[in-house]
Amino acid sequence: MIDSQLADNKTGKYARHVAIVIGLSFAVSAFAAGRLVSEYDVVWETPSDGSSGSMPIGNGDIGLNVWINPAGELVFYISKTDSWSENARLLKLGLVRVKLSPALWEQGTQFRQRLNLDAGQIEVVAGQGRQQKRLRVWVDANRPVILIEAQAERVFDLEAKLEVWRTHQRQLKGAEAVSARGLTRDDENDYPIIVYPDTVVANKDEQVVWYHRNAGSCYPVTLKNQHLGQLLDKHPDPLIDRTFGACMKGEGLKAIDGTILKSEKPGKRFVVAIYPLTAQTKTGNAWLELLDKQVRQVDSQDFDAAKAQHGRWWRRFWDRSWIRISGDAPAVSRGYALQRWINACGGRGKYPIKFNGSIFTVDAEVGDEHFDGDYRRWGAMYWWQNTRLPYWSMLQAGDFDLMGPVFAMYGNALGLCKDKTMAYYKHGGAFFPETMYFWGTNGNCDYGWGHPGPETINQYIRREWQGGIEITAMMLDYYAMTQDEQFLSDTVLPIAEAVLTFYDEHWQRDANGKIRFEPAQALETWWECVNPTPEVAGLRHVIGRLLDLEKGVTGSQKAAWRKLLADLPLVPVAEQDGKKFVLPAEKFDVLRNSENPELYAVFPYRLYGLACGDLEIGLETWRRRRVKESVGWRQDSIQAAYLGLADEAAKYVSGNFSTWHKGSRFPAFWGPNFDWVPDQDHGSVAMTALQRMLLQCEGREILLLPAWPKEWDVDFKLHAGMNTTIECVVRGGSVQRLQVRPASRRRDVKLAPGWQ
Repeated sequence: MIDSQLADNKTGKYARHVAIVIGLSFAVSAFAAGRLVSEYDVVWETPSDGSSGSMPIGNGDIGLNVWINPAGELVFYISKTDSWSENARLLKLGLVRVKLSPALWEQGTQFRQRLNLDAGQIEVVAGQGRQQKRLRVWVDANRPVILIEAQAERVFDLEAKLEVWRTHQRQLKGAEAVSARGLTRDDENDYPIIVYPDTVVANKDEQVVWYHRNAGSCYPVTLKNQHLGQLLDKHPDPLIDRTFGACMKGEGLKAIDGTILKSEKPGKRFVVAIYPLTAQTKTGNAWLELLDKQVRQVDSQDFDAAKAQHGRWWRRFWDRSWIRISGDAPAVSRGYALQRWINACGGRGKYPIKFNGSIFTVDAEVGDEHFDGDYRRWGAMYWWQNTRLPYWSMLQAGDFDLMGPVFAMYGNALGLCKDKTMAYYKHGGAFFPETMYFWGTNGNCDYGWGHPGPETINQYIRREWQGGIEITAMMLDYYAMTQDEQFLSDTVLPIAEAVLTFYDEHWQRDANGKIRFEPAQALETWWECVNPTPEVAGLRHVIGRLLDLEKGVTGSQKAAWRKLLADLPLVPVAEQDGKKFVLPAEKFDVLRNSENPELYAVFPYRLYGLACGDLEIGLETWRRRRVKESVGWRQDSIQAAYLGLADEAAKYVSGNFSTWHKGSRFPAFWGPNFDWVPDQDHGSVAMTALQRMLLQCEGREILLLPAWPKEWDVDFKLHAGMNTTIECVVRGGSVQRLQVRPASRRRDVKLAPGWQ
């Protein structure tokens, strides 16, 4: 019989018997709050024509785009979060094509492909009667290995073939060069962007082994061009000798021609295992030795035990939190679950989620040109405006383990950014550029090739440095929720100190002793400003949070922060017809882009809102906003939630979760919008907004249902400050059941006005 575990899995329940423990005006009772995440499984009943019809799956570091083509072949791209090339492009590892004989599927027979969210796997059932075959594809949540299980009642043969497309040296030109945007220049021949070939290892009888090794690196030329060559010895090259690839093998499978595994004889079950690895090693042979060691370590664990542990990881993940809306908003619940799936599949590696595709980019059609799966618009740098958005959604979801990579990137870049600040401006502290390679510099296209510096030729991001303030604000929220004292001392305070020192020392004081932020800019929209709102509001928000800390800080630190807070200008607020509203800056010039910098005082810096006071100023600022849209990285939906605007927030969230890329089959491959497919901002903004519609936290207070439409029935579990979780069921416009853990936090929960 075919393995029964490949049948529909209905065990992933959020079953909880809970009691109402909060002293509000409703009866105490017990209930089961959870629901099956399997309700949001993606099921297809026909094969896909190409990579645009792929399903994403991964373990946080290793990712696959999986599809079955019309010939019945299982095909998938392999990607990894740290496979940075010599040009700092995030490359695929390769493509694998698995063919069964007799074929997995033939025209006119049954077909079913299912993304099983609860089990963390893709399942395929195809064919008729006793010729039916089943596949299971999963990336082990706890080990660096990809598993493909093939099974049938009758014997079959299996062939797994590696396909590499980087087979010869070639230069990226024209539109394709945008995927290495940091290195582009007017004359492409002055710094040619070269793609170098991969290596397929020969003479491996039982394995297919391949890798890409960086014999060169754009890191030295980048630092030298940006007048930082003196730092090369202090901050080693992170790209040179970086080697990434994999080993593919399986019991009963023999390697042929270095790229094919083929069954030695027909069987009823085969398992193909692929072991990806990235490492910086002195030689290719040293990398091969590490790969062999990794394969042995993975294989030392019992297969069935590993599979069970993999399933438990995903069930625990889905049990951390959930939002399930009944009735009229099924796309919202599904979109929320699927974006969270994508975040988890690509968010536990060594580097943050790439906003422009994560690790799930596929073949691209750009104009009349076709580009391979390595292509992504806007290239390899991390744009803070975009990078941040998946991470704001992780706090209330309780996905704290997914936030480590973004915090680590800024922590690791801190040293170079401090040295860069001293080299450029001769003062202390650190600034983080808006468009940043993971090591902390701009790309040369933004800085300017041969530019004397220090500020960039790209005026959109010339003084767009407020990301250092926002990453600090995010870290403070993380600390407030987890109470992780080591994280506070090792990560938050060093970055906070460096960022605040930069803002303290970079600008002059005016005659009143106030810092005058000039020259400055308000995001990418207003280039010549005095006292821009994102900086002023952000510093006020962050310094206030730091002063509230009860542990880990010294008296001298707090004294310095109080002095800096006293030296800040006021948030620029204007008044017209008796109504006050926030301006983008105290003074601003010519409109350049399509952001609303004034609303940064609502989110991410929470000075004006339903839970933090001065609501009317926030509302009037919202009414007067110039750009009214929620798509891609635009955050109107989040700001609407913080202002208690339930109808507006619901409209935007519904719109985001109902709109995905027309050329993609997977219903959470959003985009390209402003960036690329799958756009990681579009869905993550909607996730964050949906959470804040349900729950907002300021200090100890937890505000319940601050912007929730009464016609939406919902049950949810979300996280709040001080290691608190809230489980709630809302039906018919009222709270039916609620549980707060720990119970001691019940006194801090308040219902928003209009709810009972």
